[in-house]
Amino acid sequence: MPRKKKPEEHVNHERWMVSYADFITLLFAFFVMMYSISVVNTGKFKVLSESLTAAFQDPNRSLEPIQIGELVRSPADRPMENFAQNDPTRQRPVEIRQLAELVGVEQEALRRSAEQLDEIQARVEEAMSEMIDQGAISIQRSEYWIEVEMNAEVLFDSGSSDLYPSVVPILNDLGKTLVDFPNHVNVEGHTDTIPINTEAFPSNWELSGGRAATVVRLFEFSGIQPDRLAAIGYGEYYPVADNSTREGRTQNRRVVAVILAEIGEGIDETLEQFEKAKNTGVPIR
Repeated sequence: MPRKKKPEEHVNHERWMVSYADFITLLFAFFVMMYSISVVNTGKFKVLSESLTAAFQDPNRSLEPIQIGELVRSPADRPMENFAQNDPTRQRPVEIRQLAELVGVEQEALRRSAEQLDEIQARVEEAMSEMIDQGAISIQRSEYWIEVEMNAEVLFDSGSSDLYPSVVPILNDLGKTLVDFPNHVNVEGHTDTIPINTEAFPSNWELSGGRAATVVRLFEFSGIQPDRLAAIGYGEYYPVADNSTREGRTQNRRVVAVILAEIGEGIDETLEQFEKAKNTGVPIR
């Protein structure tokens, strides 16, 4: 049987056109890319031109490199001045150092005030020793004041704000003792709960205030400056004992001279200095 002849393959003579089309497409893309790159951004070009002109025309230009961004260094590479800037005790001397000075000044003011109150208490006890021994006057001390409590029955007649003549020299001595000190003195009047309704004293408010004012006037006569004195009437509303008993009512009828510690002016002055230091950075002297 004769062998079957293989059919001849058809040669595609137009195959080159595919490659050619691909080449033309790539070439077209290349020229489009080149064209887009060659388009000048006038804004960026102007900025670049001005920067170059300024750089090359500046007589103070330096060959030192320009740092762009933050330069991170290890602590060992940092100069000592950087530590001074980052140290809070150096960076904020007013808020920290001056605050410490402020506390120290206040403590010193409290210490001096306590010494002053000690001296006042000793001199008052010496001047009022006879009345203290009789139990008519008692002295109490706190950190910020001294209370000289006087029984109203020793000072005034019932329902009256006029001092007994016998106690005027004693209170006068107390006032003269306080003249030598700058401390403010508040005189407080207290009553019991028994009501009063007279022409001079419609209530215990007026009676307690009138008795306090009488002692204040005597202190002023003794030489104490009026701006250091204050008269306060508390009526029946600050008892120290039970008003249901006679003994309790007797204790509640009283006049108290409160000698205040003289620390306000020192603290105000210190606070003023602190505020000035905070605004100016000048240390407190």
